[in-house]
Amino acid sequence: MNVIGTRPDAWWKDRHGAMVALVDKLERWAAVTGDDVTVVFEQPPRPPIRSTVIVVTHAPKPRRDSADDEIIRLLRAEANPGSIRVVTSDTFLSDRARAVGATVDPAAAFRSLLEDQP
Repeated sequence: MNVIGTRPDAWWKDRHGAMVALVDKLERWAAVTGDDVTVVFEQPPRPPIRSTVIVVTHAPKPRRDSADDEIIRLLRAEANPGSIRVVTSDTFLSDRARAVGATVDPAAAFRSLLEDQP
């Protein structure tokens, strides 16, 4: 939601629509760059959002910062967390991700990259 929330485009009026739009942008990004992409939501999207291009997942239990905790869990499960880039505007998550070895990119800058693609 950090990436979605970087623009005050009334995404909060249609949270699910904003999530679908983000997944669509990430799918196009992955197709162009060849990057493996995982998007982690705090709760399961209703209706579910599926992709054959990227991984769409969610925290096991929805609560404040649960997606952040899931991201850190996924990083710790990685053999090479240094190869992972976490996109967030959350300072605490950034610090935690770097401590595990991941790199961090700001959410607003990444969203600009997504929106600049064809």
